[in-house]
This record gives sequence, C-alpha cells and structure tokens, in this order.
Amino acid sequence: MNTTDFHKSKKEGKKLSMITCYDASFARLIDQTDIDLILIGDSASMVMHGESTTLPATMEWMTEHTRSVRNGTEKYIVADMPFLTTRKGIEYATDCAGHLLVAGANCVKIEGVFGQEDVIRHLTMSGIPVMSHLGLTPQFFQAFGGHKMQGKTDAAAEKIIEEAKKAEELGCCSIVLECIPAVLAEKITDAVSIPTIGIGAGVNCDGQVLVLQDMLGMSGFRPRFVRQYLNGAELIKNALNQYACDVHEANFPAGDEIK
Repeated sequence: MNTTDFHKSKKEGKKLSMITCYDASFARLIDQTDIDLILIGDSASMVMHGESTTLPATMEWMTEHTRSVRNGTEKYIVADMPFLTTRKGIEYATDCAGHLLVAGANCVKIEGVFGQEDVIRHLTMSGIPVMSHLGLTPQFFQAFGGHKMQGKTDAAAEKIIEEAKKAEELGCCSIVLECIPAVLAEKITDAVSIPTIGIGAGVNCDGQVLVLQDMLGMSGFRPRFVRQYLNGAELIKNALNQYACDVHEANFPAGDEIK
C-alpha cells in the first residue's frame, strides 16, 4: 500500500482496513496480518498514557510512538497531528509534519478543514500526504459540548459535505468520517473521489478504522460501533494469574527452563 493506491482502491471497490497502533510489539503482529493501514492516533494519550482526552498528546509522544511502530512494520502508517499543531502557522505545522514523516509515517492526519486550508494546501504541495478527519473530531470536543454524533441537522450535514469536498480540493488523499449518520457518510463517500474511512459512520464508507485495544477487548471502552473480536482483558489477566500462581507455588521455572 502506498499513497497512490488510495484512489485505485476506491475505484476498484476495495475496502480499506485500518487499525491503531502505538508500539513496536503490536506493530510486529499487525505486520503479519491482512490489515491495510496503521493509524498512530493521538488516542495514544488515552490508551497508552491514561489521559481522559486526546488533547494532552504532544509532538514528542507522537514522534516516539511513530518511530516505535515503524520499527515493527513495513505497512503504510498514518500519524495524527496533535492538538493545535496545525493552528500555529504554516511553518510550525510543516515542521511538525516533517518530524512525523522522518520518524516513519507515510502520511499525517489533520482534524477539520475550515480555518486551516492554507496549512493543508501547503503540506500536500510540499509532498506530505494528508488524511483529513471530519465529523466528530475529538480535538474539538470542547466546542462540540462533548463527544457527540455530528451532522444530525441539515445545516451540520451540509457543512461536513462541503469540508469533505474542500479536503479533496486541497489534495488530501483520504478522509476519516467519525460518528456521523450512515446516510450522511454514504453521501460524502459518493461525493468525493478519495476514499472515506469510517468509525461509527456506517458500512458504506470505503474503509473502516478501530482502536486496537477496543476491538481486542483490552480497554474497557465499548461504544455501540465497536465490534469486540477478542476478550483480551480476560485472557491477559488469566495468563498473569497463572504466572503468579506458578511463582508462588515454585512451579516456575522448571524442567528445560532451568539450565
């Protein structure tokens, strides 16, 4: 998978599978699967650092997570631009995006379009692929009054459609659509020639993305749009308890585990 494959995948009707990842260990596992894309989301702030929102994610965090994931995989990597990094001017945004690409990302993801068209245009014209993120953009949750579905009114839906068209015009290679009505997501998917990747946006997007720890049942977070493919928390706890039991009862190490 490379950036030029995005249009091709949509044209051929090939759905794109994207999953978050933040470290080399999971990246090595994902590298051996059929997953198409890896997202190093600023959700790392919550998943890996225990914060309550994505806002505390820093460039230092995102750069190190990107480098770690790249060390474990050859797959296409998208890395989030942290809160406000695209709102401090073109030069600052370009430096931040450049750091992520140097660390191993193939593309950067930017929440929202309106108000930062100049930044997005400059990045795409500078050879930095950009994935847009519309709908429920977590960095804007304060303005939204919480993490709520977006695009429910005609006016709100029209704004998101216009943002999607503008994202394509500015050179974005794809668009994440988060927590919007499925009907709206389908309209946007039909209105643009670049792929849409949904999360909580219905089945008619050109692809889907989930947080790895959510779908593996490790996070304790399970909104209705998350399908849990594994009860990872119980499996891991059982393994840890078995290890503790073996240590407490002097059953580990034993046999070939002892030189």
